[in-house]
Amino acid sequence: MLPCVCWLQHILILLFSLLWTRGENCPASCLCPDPHTVDCSGRGLTRLPDEIPLDVRRLLLADNWIPRIPSDFLVLYSDLVYLDLRNNTLSYIEPGTLSTTSRLVYLDLGSNNLTEIPKGTFGESRSLIKLRLGNNPYLSMVNEEAFMGLTSLRELELERNALSTLQVGALNQLPSLRVVRLEGNPWICNCNFASLFTWLMENSHKLPNGVEDMECSLPMDGRRVSLTQLSKDSFRECQASLTLTDLLIIIFSGISVSVVAIMTSFFLASTVHCFQRWSKGTKGDEEESEE
Repeated sequence: MLPCVCWLQHILILLFSLLWTRGENCPASCLCPDPHTVDCSGRGLTRLPDEIPLDVRRLLLADNWIPRIPSDFLVLYSDLVYLDLRNNTLSYIEPGTLSTTSRLVYLDLGSNNLTEIPKGTFGESRSLIKLRLGNNPYLSMVNEEAFMGLTSLRELELERNALSTLQVGALNQLPSLRVVRLEGNPWICNCNFASLFTWLMENSHKLPNGVEDMECSLPMDGRRVSLTQLSKDSFRECQASLTLTDLLIIIFSGISVSVVAIMTSFFLASTVHCFQRWSKGTKGDEEESEE
């Protein structure tokens, strides 16, 4: 019986050691169901918790009051693959927060107070597969290069934000995109929306319910209509209209042509004047030589 008792004693010591180590590394008021998971959801936190284990892989921070993420956060936690920051008070994500070396696969920033997604926000994180940005009621601007470098991203959620337009270039930079959610935004059916409408019709298979769940406001009276009621012909007038960029190019070209014409006229006039003076001087020399 003695060998069995010794064997059981060693097992109990080992289990106690593991449990004691897990409790020691777990942030106060959080739960750590396994050695690589930290669950701080719904703890009323106003900032990121202290003493998060450096080898954490799943960090759950949903339903708190966290206003910001330090720009070097993922440098410290390089093994992190799952980050849930849903339903906090984030209003801005510093560009470069996700670096090219980040291993993050899942990022949930939904239900926050984000207002814009600027260029370089995600720092070309090539491992990111799912990005949730929905239910940010003040999110009205997504830079055309906001998702640059996210070559592995398959699912993008931008539903129920404050987007009235979205540049197609932002979506074209996602070669692996399989699912995108855009419903519930206050889209406006003007010429700025024409390119996105074409993209949506050509990629409707990437929308969970096609374009049936999407509406936009008519610029004339603000009436909401389903995208299913529109076609490319609805934006036919936009093909003949000029954008601000087009107008600036035309104006700049006109000014350039005018400047060149003035300089050419001045050069020709100067040349003619010099030629006339040279001709008069030559005739004068000939008359003096004849005398």
